[in-house]
Amino acid sequence: MSNWKERITTNPAQCGGRPCIRGMRIRVVDVLDLLAAGLSQEQVLEELPDLEPRDIEAALKYAGSKLDHPVIAA
Repeated sequence: MSNWKERITTNPAQCGGRPCIRGMRIRVVDVLDLLAAGLSQEQVLEELPDLEPRDIEAALKYAGSKLDHPVIAA
């Protein structure tokens, strides 16, 4: 997915500035927590019917981008 960054939005006036999905009040962490709890992507979509499959992929890619940083050894 090349446009995942377009699906993740931040707004200081919404959800405390935490990253959300497409300007909705569904935080990226909410999606990740449901997946971590063992729900399948289909179950997450049932729990959060405003989501689209690409939103889940965007949340995962967002999380991966936050963890993928260079480590400089001293």
